[in-house]
Amino acid sequence: MQSSNGRPRGGGGGPESAAEIHGGVDPALFETPAAVRYDDPWYDALASGWGESAGAGGGAGAGAAVPLSAAEAGRTERADAAADVYLQVQRSAAFQEVRSRYRRFVMPACVGFFAWYVGYVVAATTAPGLMARPVAGAVNVAMVAGLGQFLTTFLLTWAYARHARLRRDRAALELRWDTQELTRGIRGGAS
Repeated sequence: MQSSNGRPRGGGGGPESAAEIHGGVDPALFETPAAVRYDDPWYDALASGWGESAGAGGGAGAGAAVPLSAAEAGRTERADAAADVYLQVQRSAAFQEVRSRYRRFVMPACVGFFAWYVGYVVAATTAPGLMARPVAGAVNVAMVAGLGQFLTTFLLTWAYARHARLRRDRAALELRWDTQELTRGIRGGAS
């Protein structure tokens, strides 16, 4: 069987070289853990065993720190400095004001909506006579209250978007801009 570029695939056309299997990259590069740095923030390197010394069983190399190259040490220092910038921004009065504005809207809105929802459910289960009372024709109190749930959801969404746009977005954007400028200065102009 052949691929679209005319070369044999898999087990049909003879042995493939290691460079072909790895897309033209020399597999020796993959075998030297000191030369490869895995920068995925979601990857837990210590949980997988990477970065641990080979003599982890209590041999001579157990617990020995691997020395960092000058480039890696500089990268680590810049990362620590960037982390300090984010902590500094988090402690700033502007950030605390944005968070307090968010909380002053969200907490009462959530409590109010949850109370309205629970009130509807409790009324529907404990007072079926009240909920079955007709309002107009075949429409009863339960139907009006159920549609009110949808209406309040849309109104709350609109109020949240309006509150964010008028009271938080500009301050949050300024904080973001300032943070990026501070971290850009630490990283030497590259971001």
